Amino acid sequence: MSAVLAAILPVLAAVALMLVNGVVLIYMLRKVLGRLHLRHGPLNVGPKGMVQTTADVLKLLSKEDVIPTGVDRWMYVLAPAAVFIPSLLAYAAIPFSENLRITQLETGLLFTFAVLSLVALGVLMAGWGSANKWSLIGAMRAAAQTIAYEVPLLLSVIPVVMVVGSLDLAQIVQAQSGTWFGIIPRWFVFAQFPAFAIFLIAALAELNQTPFDMSEAESELVAGFATEYSSMRFGMLFLAEFSNSFIMSAIAVSVFFGGWSLPWVPDSVIAPIAPVIFVLKTYFGIFVFMWIRGTFPRVRIDQLMTLGWKWLIPITLGWIMLTGLVLKLGELGGAS
Repeated sequence: MSAVLAAILPVLAAVALMLVNGVVLIYMLRKVLGRLHLRHGPLNVGPKGMVQTTADVLKLLSKEDVIPTGVDRWMYVLAPAAVFIPSLLAYAAIPFSENLRITQLETGLLFTFAVLSLVALGVLMAGWGSANKWSLIGAMRAAAQTIAYEVPLLLSVIPVVMVVGSLDLAQIVQAQSGTWFGIIPRWFVFAQFPAFAIFLIAALAELNQTPFDMSEAESELVAGFATEYSSMRFGMLFLAEFSNSFIMSAIAVSVFFGGWSLPWVPDSVIAPIAPVIFVLKTYFGIFVFMWIRGTFPRVRIDQLMTLGWKWLIPITLGWIMLTGLVLKLGELGGAS
């Protein structure tokens, strides 16, 4: 295989995965919310409405791409790509199994958070470039909550990194193999549950998911930063949003739920089906995100900011200090 082909194939695989995830997750969201709200969701297009999302994609591809008068044209046009590309790059370091990942990065966890942080820049471009006050308010809200919640999101995984001694997601997964006392999985969700709880809350805010969907609040902002977009520009914005849900759930699975590993099952049995196990765990995490989305009401913007700055960040810093103290005492005890 040529070097060029070897470089292109992983990118094509990431694009294909992103597109497939988008189609599946939109249908899944409609069905999950439908059941939670005691309604059916898509029914008529294909068996149980399974082709509805495909029809919606074809509709977006065939619709006229309308650019409103008065927009900042370059910023308006580039914003969907500025949101889409970081979401695509975030797939690079996710380990689907011990050997299956796009690239091996020793700083994979940090890289994933770094590229996801660029999504807010694209959202801000979309809001500012649209020349629409509702879009601008939505974009400013997105920037504010991203800044507020990226801090506790990143801090929440630091205790796990301290325990493992690596930012490589595959090594973090491998550190969770085996069980305690032959029964309890060595998943960090048990030893680091406060960190996981903070990660879950911060991830929902980072993804603009209910109860923190302030940048797209339909009752207040129509559709927020995406109000003036149509056709596949609109599709790219929301494809990135669904893709980010997959990525954030994949990070949670890798850091807190053992990745592709299963307790009580020999590695020889897991190896052939490791990617399937990883994806199933990830989709269960996405289901939890959707469950929360269909259950809780939207908070106010002041409540959102208060929770991030006054509660989550201090609690996370305290948990990091406690983890460091326990690790240091363990080292001193082992040395003696």
